[in-house]
Parts: sequence; C-alpha cells; structure tokens
Amino acid sequence: MKPRAIPRRPSRNQPVIRVAIITVSDSIAHNERQDITGVVVAARCTQYGWHVLSRHVTADDETPLRKMLTTLADSAEFDLILTAGGTGIGPRDITPEAATSVCAKLLPGLGELMREAGRAHTPRAVLSRAVAGVRAKTLVVNL
Repeated sequence: MKPRAIPRRPSRNQPVIRVAIITVSDSIAHNERQDITGVVVAARCTQYGWHVLSRHVTADDETPLRKMLTTLADSAEFDLILTAGGTGIGPRDITPEAATSVCAKLLPGLGELMREAGRAHTPRAVLSRAVAGVRAKTLVVNL
C-alpha cells in the first residue's frame, strides 16, 4: 500500500477547523503515564492546518466523558472533537458508548473507513469499536 501524503495546509479561503482532543485513559488520568497519544493527535491536526483549541484527559468512565463531550459540542466553539482511547474490547473501554449516547446522528461509514485503513497496519484494527457522529454542529470521532 502506498503511504499517504500529509495534506497541505489549507489556503486562506478555506475555513479553519477548530478541534478539541480528549484522551480517554485511566493511567493517564491518574498520572501513571504521559499523554503521548494526545500529543501525536494534536501534531497531526496541526499538520492538516487545523487549530487545536483544547486538549483534555479523562478516565475510562462513561458519565464524565459524556458530560465532557456534551459540554464541548454544545459550546459551538469546536467543529471537531477527537477522542483517543477506550475503543477496544476491554471491560473499561467505554468511549463508543459515551459518543453514541450524545450524538444525534451516527456516521457508521467513518468508523468502517478507519478500521479498513487500520488493517493496512495491523489485523487487530478490526477489534476497534470506534464510532463517529454529530452533536449540534460538531463532528465527534473516536480514534
């Protein structure tokens, strides 16, 4: 498979994408590990020319994650909320459930596309339960 090139920064005429990133991890939330994932996601967003306005960390707990997603989406300050972590099949992986419960419309094609792209790197990509959806005018994507 041919490696994908990083898209060029948008021209001045293209709208700016305002991004919030939420890392979902017990160990990071409890300061047992550093949030390397959030740093990598933010760096990739910047490469795309998007503006990362907010980064958060929360434990694998559905209620606080739902509240955070709702607050960020309803603020109308973000076009895109990216979550990183908690999409596997472990007993504490709750990110898809939280996202599904707050989104008005789900976009199953995005999750399918991410799993398919991930298969180029690892067969375990099919175990991801990542979802995408829309709340208000904000796109929510589990990575």
